[in-house]
Amino acid sequence: MTTPTGTDHPEPFWTPDPATSEDSRIADFGRWVARHRGVEASDHTALHRWSVTDLEGFWSAIWEYFEVRADTPYERVLEEETMPGARWFTGATLSYAEHLLRALAPDRPAIIALDENGSEHVLSGDDVRARVASVAATLRDMGVRRGDRVVGYLPNTPHAMIALLAAAALGAVWSVCGQDYPPRAAADRFAQLEPTVLVAADGYLFNGTTHDRRDASRELARALPSLKATILVDHVGLPWPGDGHPTATARWEDAATRTEPLVCEAVPFDHPLWILFSSGTTGLPKGIVHGHGGILLEHLKVMGLHSDLGPGDRLLWYTTTHWMMWNMQVSALLTGAAACTYDGGPVPPARPDLLWELAARHRVTVFGTSPRYLLACAEYGIEPDAHDLSAVRVVGSTGSPLPASAYPWVRAHVGAHVQLASTSGGTDVASGFAGSTPTTPVWAGELSAPNLGVALAAYDDRGRPVTDRVGELVVTRPMPSMPLHFWNDAHGTRYHDAYFAAYPGVWRHGDRITRTSHGSVIVHGRSDATLNRHGVRLGSGDVHDVVERLPEITEALVIGCEEPDGGYWMPLFVVLADGAVLDDALRETIREAIRSGASPRHVPDEILQVPAVLHTRTGKKIEVPVKRLLQGVAPEQAVSAGTVDAPDLIAFYARLGAERRLEVTRRASVGAERPRRSRRR
Repeated sequence: MTTPTGTDHPEPFWTPDPATSEDSRIADFGRWVARHRGVEASDHTALHRWSVTDLEGFWSAIWEYFEVRADTPYERVLEEETMPGARWFTGATLSYAEHLLRALAPDRPAIIALDENGSEHVLSGDDVRARVASVAATLRDMGVRRGDRVVGYLPNTPHAMIALLAAAALGAVWSVCGQDYPPRAAADRFAQLEPTVLVAADGYLFNGTTHDRRDASRELARALPSLKATILVDHVGLPWPGDGHPTATARWEDAATRTEPLVCEAVPFDHPLWILFSSGTTGLPKGIVHGHGGILLEHLKVMGLHSDLGPGDRLLWYTTTHWMMWNMQVSALLTGAAACTYDGGPVPPARPDLLWELAARHRVTVFGTSPRYLLACAEYGIEPDAHDLSAVRVVGSTGSPLPASAYPWVRAHVGAHVQLASTSGGTDVASGFAGSTPTTPVWAGELSAPNLGVALAAYDDRGRPVTDRVGELVVTRPMPSMPLHFWNDAHGTRYHDAYFAAYPGVWRHGDRITRTSHGSVIVHGRSDATLNRHGVRLGSGDVHDVVERLPEITEALVIGCEEPDGGYWMPLFVVLADGAVLDDALRETIREAIRSGASPRHVPDEILQVPAVLHTRTGKKIEVPVKRLLQGVAPEQAVSAGTVDAPDLIAFYARLGAERRLEVTRRASVGAERPRRSRRR
């Protein structure tokens, strides 16, 4: 992506329809703020400015506007404005589950379960409430109490959502992992939590295959000695053996069909709700603990205002249960909207356009995906507009920067009326830092604006805010959904070092961004993966965006490696399209595209063909661990095999690094020999 320079403001790629914008929930919130707070916020810029200068006023407005109820009222909105350690809504007791369940209309669809085989099942608001009450009673009978941990080894189905809400209703703490994780990788997460109950499915669907996870579920249970019981979910129709589990077991159909009253226990505002895990590229994954109140307010803001969800809307976001977007999918229900769960591959072999077909069939209003999916649709000739997508008003994209080249394709093949909302956030806050709203324009390759309540800035190397220049993504004032703490980090050392070591009292996220003078945000990738060539810092995303537009290239990864001899090696790894050959002509085409599309400084030292690019299981390109592999860090220290999509590639990149280091050593030895011969002469 190209960083804007100077003061000229580019023309937006998309602008909101004035009538639609005026009818949005965020516009209504602005009018509410004017009436009840005396704050004139005529546009998003003014509303955002108020939201980050008057934190107590803004977050209390979110509380009142969305009619948050507390069993015990709060004493102060923000007791201490410190990072880390901010204390929000002290004294308040409430329940995330209670607020979500109260938003569901009794006889309207709340969860629509879909899969790649074409089956579907609809749960009404009353259905969801009844199942949550039943599962909560079952968990209570299994010994689960406030503060205990309940974990799920589950695909993206209603079972996972209901189990989360049942645990939250008891004041227990939830964590979940998708079944594409091997048992050992799941145990690396869950064993830290010492869970009381495991909820596990028999399997999941992906790209035309039913994956049997019964043995994996039993292996995971054996790796969790704290378990008292396991709930077995019949999802894909594989019979569970009568033995083999180390704990007492119950069947989901029994756990979820009891007739029980729904009771949601009120807990303190900062009581743990769930634990999300970092990608864990080195060592054990970090358990990030979020609270009931902070998540409730943050997700009401994002899903209600930024995504404009409400009763009658339907959200379909392709996600796995271990990605933060799954948690956001659950929180769509807070607004009264319906959530469409989907179990399957994004592009099933027999029906590669299935997700678009489902969006049309179920009149989805917000369709969420990743840049890789949109680029793949363009590459493989998938035509979304073969289906009636007139209900879709927003296509959301997150997980990595969305290149500018994708925007015209979405307009041409999904619809000119659709807002393409690229967003950026993190598991760390279980939300977004920047994105779009119904009232903000969209610039291709850019995020429309910082989110409300997020004091976002780009810092230069001296810790000063900069505009129209690349800098570190920082948040200068606290957010309610910042982690309460890391699990098993009694003194807060790991938490502090992760975000606050670089700039005391300021959150440093680890991304490189540009805050533009026209108000948008450009994300360039992880800051420690930033290319630093001859003292000039370059964004890897700038190279990827240019190269991945070429029809011969399906994916690219550029890495910058400091070498022991003081050199700097910047290879570009490319995955070729079918029939393409990486010959001298194509290499020159790539170099010329980078020269003209980015800059001559972005041209790599080498262009190497690779079988695939390494990603996290949530689809993000892995840059820093690949850099470490190339530099000779031991594979087990550079990256955790259980967190990547293709573990066999780890050895491949390690071998490339070894070959490169041999070449550097050979060059150094030759260079050392020549001066000695010169001196003898």
